[in-house]
Amino acid sequence: MRKRLLGKTGLLVSEIGFGGEWLERHPKEESVALMRYAGEQGINIIDCWMPDPKSRDIIGEVLRENRENWYVQGHLGSTWQDGQYVRTRDMKHVKPAFEDLLERLHTDYIDLGMIHYVDTLDDWESLRGSEYLEYVKELKAKGTIRHIGMSSHNPAVAKEAVRSGLIEMLLFSINPAFDMLPADEKLEDLLSDGYQYGQELSGIDSERAELYQLCEEKNIGITVMKGFAGGRLFDEQRSPFGTALSPVQCIYYALTRPGVSSILCGYDTREQVDQAVHYEDASEEEKDYASVLANAPFHSCRGQCTYCGHCKPCTAELDIAMINQYYDLASMQPNVPETVKSHYMLLSHHASECIACRECEARCPFGVSIAERMEQAAKLFGV
Repeated sequence: MRKRLLGKTGLLVSEIGFGGEWLERHPKEESVALMRYAGEQGINIIDCWMPDPKSRDIIGEVLRENRENWYVQGHLGSTWQDGQYVRTRDMKHVKPAFEDLLERLHTDYIDLGMIHYVDTLDDWESLRGSEYLEYVKELKAKGTIRHIGMSSHNPAVAKEAVRSGLIEMLLFSINPAFDMLPADEKLEDLLSDGYQYGQELSGIDSERAELYQLCEEKNIGITVMKGFAGGRLFDEQRSPFGTALSPVQCIYYALTRPGVSSILCGYDTREQVDQAVHYEDASEEEKDYASVLANAPFHSCRGQCTYCGHCKPCTAELDIAMINQYYDLASMQPNVPETVKSHYMLLSHHASECIACRECEARCPFGVSIAERMEQAAKLFGV
């Protein structure tokens, strides 16, 4: 496993990392074994944005055996309230949630303390002088967090954070679908003479290109989330390009962006770990995403659910991400597969229970019309 310096943190991280958000989907012993297996393949960085006790306990079970072998991205402001994920800056929730993270991970420090999910300029401005930010700085001064990072999906916000000098690294969503055609610009504009970047950035949204370049200039290492767009890029029918890419091609794309140190992939099985790690000895032909996309119909990825979970909490207690996933899987088929329907029916709450309050839509980074999709899912599954 090749390793890269994570910007000015000086940490030598594996270029293939572990995005931990799927751990809670499986029995604890299976997920513990999966994380151990990933470590055996040379993966040494994991992101823990999840506030639920099960996910944290799984990671902690592995860390208690070999804490020195893992770098942890632990998020501040991702909290567990009444059995639901809630993003907050309220210290009465932030501090206990972070202390719970340390306890469940069996550690007294977090390598990368992440300012969790800053996606608007108003949110960024509200952090200045806040009790929340003072707490983050205090933890850094004490060595409880070794380095300060931030997670965002918005390049304008991320650029402000990089320029501020506050953060040392950035967790950002990168894949060709997100990069190549933003919702508010046409492809022909992106390919105009106005671009001032290297060939490797040709065709990328100018604001994203500027962010990657800025991170490289300021030595702010990037770790990548959403590198597979929730698996959508692997399927021709769900891909916004109308053609499928492989895990190796998506990984290669992310790792060739300026400033990127590691791509954090989500894993359900050992086979998926193997597919990602295969990048390390893949041929140039296997890595070549450009030829695949050359004649593909470009479409915006805005409006596409990547099952990230930021829509939580739901007033009606729906697991929106899982409902969307089952809906997407089922709608690809002429008839709803019984296996998909059975998994959907096992959910505690179903799409028909959506009250269309649209509070979730205000939290969605990608502008998904969630209430409309819940209505469609209810019709498709009959409940």
